[in-house]
Amino acid sequence: MTSTSLNGLAATRGPIVVLCPHFQPDTAPTGTVMTRIVDELVVLGHTVHVVTALPWYRGHAIEPGWTGSWVRVEQTRWGSITRVHPFPGDDKTNLVRRAAGFLAYSMLAGVQALRVGGWFRKSDAVIAMSPPLTLGLTGWIVAKMRRSSLVFNIQDVFPDAAVDTGAISNPTVIRLARWLERISYRAADAVTVLSDDLRDNVAAKVAAGRRERVHVIPNFVDTEAIAPADRSTAYRAELGLGDGPVVLYAGNVGFSQSLDLVLAAAHALPEVTFLINGDGAARPTLESAAAGLDNVHFAGYIEAERLGELLATGDIHVVPLKAGLGRVSVPSKTYSILAAARPVVAAIDADTAVPRMLEAAGAGLSVPPDDSVGFIAALRILLEDPERCTQMGADGRRWVELHASPAAVGVAYDQLLDQLRTG
Repeated sequence: MTSTSLNGLAATRGPIVVLCPHFQPDTAPTGTVMTRIVDELVVLGHTVHVVTALPWYRGHAIEPGWTGSWVRVEQTRWGSITRVHPFPGDDKTNLVRRAAGFLAYSMLAGVQALRVGGWFRKSDAVIAMSPPLTLGLTGWIVAKMRRSSLVFNIQDVFPDAAVDTGAISNPTVIRLARWLERISYRAADAVTVLSDDLRDNVAAKVAAGRRERVHVIPNFVDTEAIAPADRSTAYRAELGLGDGPVVLYAGNVGFSQSLDLVLAAAHALPEVTFLINGDGAARPTLESAAAGLDNVHFAGYIEAERLGELLATGDIHVVPLKAGLGRVSVPSKTYSILAAARPVVAAIDADTAVPRMLEAAGAGLSVPPDDSVGFIAALRILLEDPERCTQMGADGRRWVELHASPAAVGVAYDQLLDQLRTG
């Protein structure tokens, strides 16, 4: 069920103000997550006012059809959607420019969050999503002025991931980011994270008496929208990938992902086609490194409604994350891959969320991060055993149906909001 399809439902609870950087129809994974959380809260009777950015994720620029105004407001029968200018920039190395953009967006979003549903009207709760980390303080100010509780939703622990990948190395910037992180956690009435690893990380940064405020509510996947499908997709034909096995990476092509492992595997397995589907700051460098590898293909982001088709195109999916990041980030794409009934080879820190998920589901193999030998060996094992791949896919699909439904996540947020309201 999409946000627009809920317009006919009568909201009987709320209101809730949601601050997030992306929302339908923006294509960012966190936008998909928050859109569905809102859908489920509306089903449970809440009035919801969403304050988000104009769609910009696909090309790091405001998409055609959305330009011309810094603020756009859409009234719905369950609340409203307010979209503001995100001040985007495609140069991730320019930290000053990015920080200024996040700050400007957060300030503009904060003003609009005070307006929605009536200026300074009391709300049941404010839900703010990070990254960007700046929305934590914005959410706190809005919650105070609307006399409500703040739920701080953490998708990736910042700045840990950026520091570990070297994206941020300036000591002053790191100190400032860690200060902002600490006070954002302290200001929240509840902090939600995606895994036990992230809970341990966040809990270690707050006072002992506040650690019970950190709650694990995992992400989820829409198993109706993403379902098992035949591998001979139209997308495979469009890209000219042929009928042979396809190893697929789909998602952000950034510096957190160890996509050099994919190139190493392409060298070792010339008979296999490798598809890197997505965009990001690391893609130009990666494409240069892949020059001369005829079995490596690149493609940009696909339309959201074709996600199931994209996932079906890959016979085996890979989820590589650099060493140290498994405890500060949970690649939500893993849920979607399992929903599509495809096996996974993950190169991620041992005993973190994704390896534990794959083991519990029987849906793939895990190797240490940045281990090209182990990564290639795991791919060989699955490529040589199609029947095992099929079984892993079926087991993964069954697991997400049981453990990662949107309804279960919606109920978890609803219960948390009730706890804050009555407590």
